[in-house]
Formats: sequence, C-alpha cells, structure tokens
Amino acid sequence: MKQKSKTSRFIEYLEILKGCRDRGALAALRRGLGSVPGSTPEMHPYIARWAHGEPTRWREDVYYLVASLFAYHPQSWHRSDEAGPTNLGASFACIAKDKDNDSSGSDSVENRFMILLTVPREDLHLHLRHAISLLKTREQSVDWTQLLDDLKFWGHEDGWVQRNWARAFWGWGAPEDSNSDANA
Repeated sequence: MKQKSKTSRFIEYLEILKGCRDRGALAALRRGLGSVPGSTPEMHPYIARWAHGEPTRWREDVYYLVASLFAYHPQSWHRSDEAGPTNLGASFACIAKDKDNDSSGSDSVENRFMILLTVPREDLHLHLRHAISLLKTREQSVDWTQLLDDLKFWGHEDGWVQRNWARAFWGWGAPEDSNSDANA
C-alpha cells in the first residue's frame, strides 16, 4: 500500500477542518490572506506542525499561504475528477473556456494568468489571493495538493512549474487547431 505524501495529508487535514465546519480554525487561516506567509500568529496552531521540518523557509511559508487560500475558497478539484492536468493553469483554462460565465472576457483571464506566471516569490501571496478570488467567483475548483507541491518549487531556476501551468492553460486545444490558424 502506497503511503500518502505529507502534502496530501496536509490537504486532507484542511478538508477535515472544512468538513467539521470549524469556523474558528478557518477564520484563523483566512486571517493570513494578504499577509506575508507565516506572519499571522493565529495560523500557527493549525499550520506550524505541518510546516516544521521543511528544508527552506520558503517551503515552510507555502503551507501558510495555501492554508489561507484554501480557507478562503475550499472548493477542491480532486485528481480523480479529470484525466488531464489539474494544476492552477488547468483551473484558469476552465474559466477561460467557459463562455457562459465569462463577463470579464477570456483575454482578461489570459492576461491575469500571464502576470501570475511572472510573479517572484516575495509577491506571490498577493497575486495568488487575486487569482483564487477569481476562481472562487467563477466557482472553479482548485487542486490544492498540486498547488502546494508546485509552490514549493516556485522560482526554480528552470521554471518548470510555470511551464507546466502554461501547458495546462494553453495546451487544452488540439494541436491541429493552432496549425490551421497559423496557415490561414
């Protein structure tokens, strides 16, 4: 039997808080929205034991960041829901494709997404708050486990997280479709 990762167990813990309707815990976690991750004392009782032992300060901070975002929009996109990617790029692709619920235009969604891809670590908490707010407004799920795993490596020198998100966002159309546009 395969053992679950620490990341998966952490997201399950957040899901339990949501399922128990622990309003006090979720409110404490939401207090971290817009703050530098790890700087909101009310979050420590819920997050410190999970962040402990991570090899870098950034990787500790990611637990605080994801917990505050989850508490704000606890709609989870579970891996079993889809066969393709479920990273944040895929979540953004879903709202960009949704013409019925598209009051701000898919170009606006694409522009927001492109900006998100370029954000440095130190500003990521602010931009992710806005990104998750948009997803919440559109009732789009987030794969929180994938997001936590991805953010641990945000700013990696070869940018593989951003490339994976970009593939999930722009790669949803068939390759033939883009070739026919180029040949027109």
